[in-house]
Amino acid sequence: MANRKQKRRQLKKKVLTSFRWGSLGLIAWLLTLSVAVTGAATLSGGSPAHAESAKKFVIIIDDLGNGMKGTQEMLSMPIKLNVAIMPFLPTTKKDAELAHQRGLDVLVHMPMEPRKGKKEWLGPGAITTDLSDEEIRKRVNAAIDEVPYAVAMNNHMGSKVTSDRRIMSIVLDVCKERGLFFVDSKTDQHSVVAELAAEKGLPPVENDIFLDDQYSIGHISRQMKRAEEKLEQKDICVMIGHVGVPGLMTAGVIRDAIPRFTGKIETISISDMVKQVWNWNPDPTLPTNNK
Repeated sequence: MANRKQKRRQLKKKVLTSFRWGSLGLIAWLLTLSVAVTGAATLSGGSPAHAESAKKFVIIIDDLGNGMKGTQEMLSMPIKLNVAIMPFLPTTKKDAELAHQRGLDVLVHMPMEPRKGKKEWLGPGAITTDLSDEEIRKRVNAAIDEVPYAVAMNNHMGSKVTSDRRIMSIVLDVCKERGLFFVDSKTDQHSVVAELAAEKGLPPVENDIFLDDQYSIGHISRQMKRAEEKLEQKDICVMIGHVGVPGLMTAGVIRDAIPRFTGKIETISISDMVKQVWNWNPDPTLPTNNK
């Protein structure tokens, strides 16, 4: 009888010991699972493991609409670009259609008066400082009507106009009414565009760097490197290049740079940028042409 009780006690002890170790094992397994799930969420959420890929370029190519050199090369680039198309020119609509078909964002490249230079250089439908409020509104609306699929507008030249509060207030009002935002090309250090845009509930988007303000491959390449260096201090860099005189050179530099930043820097559309940074979505109160 005593032996039977002793065996029962030994069996009970083994069961309890097994249960304790089993519980500890279960707890350890749950902790491991929790770490694994947290790690997976961290990776998918773009944490330190994806810090490099969180860096972004927004590349805008100006001056399309007139069959300029480099147009086809830019439209066939194997990365996401944004194209700014001048209104009222021979290939305005054709270029906008092609860009839209290829999934690129289209901007109205609005000709605006500079501080220096002749008004004749601006092209048709330009905004100049001698225009009435009514005429400015009329010309901005006409330009938007002329460029299909436009999601935004930026300035062609325009150092004088972008520093004029009266004119830019009207331009931004029309853009907002039509469901567009404005990208300040920053051709003048005294620009009032960002300040006015913020006041009106529009994203204050500004250009960070011109790629081809000098027409040489060496300079354009250095500017591209500068754009990459800017991403050491910020998450998104907006840059502007051109078709025309520097078009083929700029296209070549961009294409050659692709392998260097693939996997480290993402090229995104300007419309994605304003959603990500300012949570902005268009809310037009007048008919829009961005379809």
